[in-house]
Amino acid sequence: MIAKSLLPLYQDRPDRVGRDRLEILTALISRPSFDPIYRPDIVKVPFGHPVYRWECVVEKCERARASGTDVCSTHRLQWVQERDSGMGKAEFLTVAEPLGPVERATGAPCRICPERPASPHSDLGLCRRHHQSWKYYVSPRNPSLGFEKWVSDQTPCAGYGKCAVAVCPDAADSPLGLCSWHRFRYKRHGRPGGAVLPPKWWHAYERFGERAPVSYIDGSAFRAWCATTDPAPRPGQINLRGLRPLLRAEIQWTLFAHTQHERHSRWDLDWIQRMANRARERDAGSLTDLDLADFPRFHGAIVKTMLHHLRLIYFTPSETRDAGFIESEHFGVRFPYAASHVDLTPISQRWLRDLLWDYLSDLFRSPHCPRTRVPVDAVRRAATELSAFLEIDAPGGGHDPAELRVEHAQRFVADQRHRERKGLASLAMKGSDGEASIVSANTRSVVANGVRKLLRDALESGTADRLGLDREFITAMPAAGGAPLRARRPFPDEVARALADEANLAKLAQLYDPEDRGLRDVWETIVITGRRVNEVLKVRWGCIGRYGGLAMFWHDQTKVGNYDAAIRIPDRLYDILAERQHKTLDRFTAQHGRRPAGEERAGLALFSSTYRNPDGRTSLSYMWFNRSFRLWLGELDIGHYVAHQARHTLATNLLRQGATLTHIRRYLGQVSERMAEHYVHLSHSDLENVLQHVWVAGPGTANPGELLSGESAAPLTREQAQAIAVDLARRSTPAEGGFCTFQAVVDGGACPWNMDCHNCDKFVMSGADLLYWQRKREQWRLLAEGAPDDATATYLHAHFEPTARAIDGLEKALSGLGLLDDALALDLRKPQDYFHRVWSTAFLASDLAAAGGHNDQYDNGDEAEHAERAQVNA
Repeated sequence: MIAKSLLPLYQDRPDRVGRDRLEILTALISRPSFDPIYRPDIVKVPFGHPVYRWECVVEKCERARASGTDVCSTHRLQWVQERDSGMGKAEFLTVAEPLGPVERATGAPCRICPERPASPHSDLGLCRRHHQSWKYYVSPRNPSLGFEKWVSDQTPCAGYGKCAVAVCPDAADSPLGLCSWHRFRYKRHGRPGGAVLPPKWWHAYERFGERAPVSYIDGSAFRAWCATTDPAPRPGQINLRGLRPLLRAEIQWTLFAHTQHERHSRWDLDWIQRMANRARERDAGSLTDLDLADFPRFHGAIVKTMLHHLRLIYFTPSETRDAGFIESEHFGVRFPYAASHVDLTPISQRWLRDLLWDYLSDLFRSPHCPRTRVPVDAVRRAATELSAFLEIDAPGGGHDPAELRVEHAQRFVADQRHRERKGLASLAMKGSDGEASIVSANTRSVVANGVRKLLRDALESGTADRLGLDREFITAMPAAGGAPLRARRPFPDEVARALADEANLAKLAQLYDPEDRGLRDVWETIVITGRRVNEVLKVRWGCIGRYGGLAMFWHDQTKVGNYDAAIRIPDRLYDILAERQHKTLDRFTAQHGRRPAGEERAGLALFSSTYRNPDGRTSLSYMWFNRSFRLWLGELDIGHYVAHQARHTLATNLLRQGATLTHIRRYLGQVSERMAEHYVHLSHSDLENVLQHVWVAGPGTANPGELLSGESAAPLTREQAQAIAVDLARRSTPAEGGFCTFQAVVDGGACPWNMDCHNCDKFVMSGADLLYWQRKREQWRLLAEGAPDDATATYLHAHFEPTARAIDGLEKALSGLGLLDDALALDLRKPQDYFHRVWSTAFLASDLAAAGGHNDQYDNGDEAEHAERAQVNA
């Protein structure tokens, strides 16, 4: 891959591209908001820079980082030794001693001779001549002479001029014309051109103030070496000398643009210097001229990011249409965990590519712009699949839309269905591994809906008429729809046990989270609290606390707009998250060499990402968690499940433990009761329990049909019905057609009213009794219709009127709850339904008598035989 393929050029005026772009960059670099440290051709980054930090992270250490690490070479050796002994990096950085600057050539001038550089071996800031004079002659012979007094009495010596290497800003330290760093590099390269000084030139010339002559075997070879040699590496410095003007301006602008992003990747200064050196070697005029295969992985990634910054200024939104891509950042949109660049060049038909560009630009400008890039990738995939098919099947490769007919659309649809049915590869799409993507039911649905949406939009906007696109071609694209929306099931018992098994949880952490980013902690929090995955992943460092001695968990329910919500959690989960807090602080300390405090600490992500996260505020992504979770399930071989099913499991368990649907909705942070019903999964016994606890007053009370919970005088709303749906606090005992609530009878005593339940004010009717009482109403209605005269019929209606009112109240309560149809389908109000297996299990009386009085006479074999016979009888 070459960089030019990532940044399309104008084809109609290639001679003006470079000049126009240089003018744009020059104007941007000259504006007041541009950071001035990036304007010189030698960029000097200050100590402690927030983005391009180059010093060791050990506090107050003045040495530069070793390449690819965050500590200097000395501290790196110390850290390796301490790590092997079991010390953590955060602890090491806390106790490590800072070091002073290392002795090396910095280009600083001598304190006495402004035209000569200070020797890299002198900690006094003296050139080689004065350093040797003081160290070997003056200081040993006259110890009483002060250094400052001696310096003030010295006469400056003439310099040797600038270093002969074209890109080096330092002064030469010898008559050879090279600085100290390039002098050693020249020797290491075998002295090209054979440039040498006379033997003993110091004593023969230097001591007398004369400049020694330089002899060459091949002067042109020496000059060529000086013209092509890289600059000396300097801590906190990027040397851009020798680069062509456009390339230099591109690097300067992208260095500044990189600092403007909240989430930026790590760019070490030595990586950027090596990239610039490589571009200088190839005499590149622009970043687009570079071959990315020539660069190591980190350097190539830097070039790609630089090209992205340049695309945003080299192309206006309308120009990206001609260039074959679109940038969401041109429209102020940046999707989380996704790039701004959308490549449209795989779509070969220009009309189709422009159609997609127009559709996406309208989508980005829309107030209903999607929150993620999924809809963008879906319609892009659809257009790419259609383009590949038309290139093969349509006349002229489908480049003339006026030639497309209904049969082409029908063949495209048939081809997609055929590939789905046979499991064949896509014509255009490839997976992350580079292999052709297999057409599945889901991808076929995405393609069909995307093509239909794209073409229908063109039809409504009038673009189809302008292109001459046949209307029947558009209408022949069917809507694929989607799979029926099914509620997630709770975890089966054996799956729930496997997902909570200690050995399996240990395997989850060891195999799929070797860096201990918190995968297991996230999963345990999801299971215990029932939170959504992203609600757990995105919690901040201070998400837990004790209030009145109770452990609380704070999180944002962004899906329903409920921020900073708190729920109670068990002490075990509190301890898990507290330990994760310590680990997060240690990771921050290991990265920055200091402990965060105040607002910085509160803003840290508890589960911190390792990718583009310089300030520790970015959380782990859902894709990271989901990928690891799926691999773990595959390792356990328990079937296909998703983490969200833990939420359904908790909701169902809460209902079975007596929580109301209103409580479940509030606890899980759901937007409506209907959503709570979607999460709660009722079995037959659960439904019966719900119906049995919707109570209304019986026909023997003063107000038959009155709701027995809440505000009985007010009309029953759906919210009120939900609130009393599961009330396990009431005690009762079954009676014919309902329940008796007289506590003496509930406790086992005799009924003082001779069990006249239907005329008793202690009798209540439940939802499970609705069908029983409807049959009673029908029975009395038939009796009234068969009465011999009107007076008898009127009497029968009046006698049943309290019961009818009670039935109407029960129907009203069930309707408000949304369970009326379920109650009408439940016909199980018989004594056998209360006792189930106890009622239906039978034994022979003789067998029971024998078992009760003569247990000792049976041996083991007789006991087994007798038990088997009892089971058969049962």
